[in-house]
Amino acid sequence: MNLGEKKCQPCEGGIPTLDAKAIQELRVHIKSDWEVSENKKLIKEYSFVNYKHTIDFVDKVAQLAEEEGHHPVMHVYYGRVTIELWTHAIDGLSENDFIMAYKIDKI
Repeated sequence: MNLGEKKCQPCEGGIPTLDAKAIQELRVHIKSDWEVSENKKLIKEYSFVNYKHTIDFVDKVAQLAEEEGHHPVMHVYYGRVTIELWTHAIDGLSENDFIMAYKIDKI
């Protein structure tokens, strides 16, 4: 499976969240520094040398999110960004979150 070749699918709810087994199967396709929190969220912190580099990264993630139609929560600080991914419509993880994690790491 190549998550980089997939595109996020619209989710309006009504589908189940990924179970622990499915999460582990998708987990091997993203970098190991993504934290799976309570099987509901993916969380990762990125560090940068200064604020400009931080904001450049945030802008690229925002552009990717618009292209994919799947928007992370980003906590922006001087020199770092914490990204949280989950599918809000189902209040848990879907394949879209893993696709975004994979693509964010390619920025």
